[in-house]
Amino acid sequence: MTVIDVVGIGADGWDGLAPASRDAVSAAEVLFGSSRQLDSVPGKASGAHRVPWPTPLLPALRSTLDEHADRRRCVLASGDPMFHGIGATLARVLGADALRVFPHPSSVSLTCARVGWSIPDVEVVSLVARDVATVLPALHPSARLVLLSEDDATPDAVATLLRENGFGDSRLTVLECLGGSTERVRSATAQDWRADDVDPLHTIAVEVRGDGPRRTRNPGLPDDAYAGDGQLTKREVRAATLAALDPAPGERLWDVGGGSGSIAIEWMRTHPRCRADTFERVPERALTIAANARALGVPGLTIHGPAPAAFTEAPTPDAVFVGGGATAPGMLDACWAALGPGGRIVVNAVTAETEAVVFRWFTEKGGTLRRIQIQRAEPVGGFTGWRPQMPVTQWSAVKGQRA
Repeated sequence: MTVIDVVGIGADGWDGLAPASRDAVSAAEVLFGSSRQLDSVPGKASGAHRVPWPTPLLPALRSTLDEHADRRRCVLASGDPMFHGIGATLARVLGADALRVFPHPSSVSLTCARVGWSIPDVEVVSLVARDVATVLPALHPSARLVLLSEDDATPDAVATLLRENGFGDSRLTVLECLGGSTERVRSATAQDWRADDVDPLHTIAVEVRGDGPRRTRNPGLPDDAYAGDGQLTKREVRAATLAALDPAPGERLWDVGGGSGSIAIEWMRTHPRCRADTFERVPERALTIAANARALGVPGLTIHGPAPAAFTEAPTPDAVFVGGGATAPGMLDACWAALGPGGRIVVNAVTAETEAVVFRWFTEKGGTLRRIQIQRAEPVGGFTGWRPQMPVTQWSAVKGQRA
C-alpha cells in the first residue's frame, strides 16, 4: 500500500500552503477532503480526481480510501491534521507508517497569535459534538481558554453559560476564518456579547473573570454542589474514595449504586479524557445524576439502569466503585468478573451487613481494609462540639494482586 499524504490547509487555502505541502497536493492522483477543502485547491494546481468524504465518515473511511489504493492519494485536513483532525483518525485506523503528514498552523496556534497568549498557558476545550457544559470544569478566575466551536450558535451558548454561572465579566473573543481573506475578530464580555452573523469556521478565546463558584478538579467538592435525596458520599469520604480508585487519564469507571453521581462525576472531572458509567435502579435518582453531571461540567457521564443486569451495556472498566447494593446476591462477583488484570475495586460499607460481605471479600482476595470516621465541628448551644458521621468501612483491591 502506498503512503497517503495528509496535508493541513487553512482558511487561506492554496495561497497559505508551504512548498512541500503544495508539491504533495499537486502530485496526488486522488484528492480526499470536505467540499470546502477540495474547493480551496484550484484546478490549475491539481488535476487529481476529487472525492468528498461520505457521511457518516468513520464507517466508510477505510473502504473509501481502499477504492483508490493503486493511485497516489492525498487527504486534505483542516489546520494541523493531528490536532482534533482527520490525521489522528487515519493514524489510528491505518497506522502512522501509512501516512506522511504536512501540518499547517492549528486553530489554537492562530488564535493565540491573534490574542497574544502563550500556548502552554491556555486550556483547550473542544465543543465539537459536545455539550457546552463541558467548559465548566475549566472555569476559574484568570483562566485562559481556547474553545473549538461546533457551529455558529456556539458563541451565544458559551456566553449564556458564563453568565448563568457567575462569569458574565469574562471576555469572549470570537475569531472567524483565521488566516483567510475574510478573517474577522470580535470581542466583548459574556454579559454584552450579541452576534447573529458568526461564520461557522471560528474559535473562541475566553479570559475568565467573575465571582462564579470555584470548583477544583481535585476530589472532594462541597456536598452542596450536588442536588439529591441524601444519597451522597460525603465530601471527606468521597476524597478518600477517589484516592483509592486512583484515576488516570483515559480510564473508565463503573459507579455502582450512583445515588447523586458524585463519585463518577468527580472521577471524570480529574481529567477531560476520564470516562464513567453509573448504574442506578431508581429513575428519579438517575435524573438527578444527569442534572448534577451537567451542572458540574461532565455531561458525557453515561447512566444505566440497575446493576448487575445493565453491566452488558457498558464498556470494560478500569476501576469499579460500589457505593450501594453490595449485599445483593452476585453483585460483587459480577463487578470483580468485569475487571481485567490490574483493575481496581473499591467498596464502601456503612451497615453491618455490607461490612460482613466486604470482610469476606477482603479475606478471599486481599487488598486493603480501612475504616474512615469523620467528625465535623457543629454548634452545641453557645459552644462547639464534634458531631460524628457514620463510619465507613472501605475495601480496596487490585485484581491479580493479593497484597
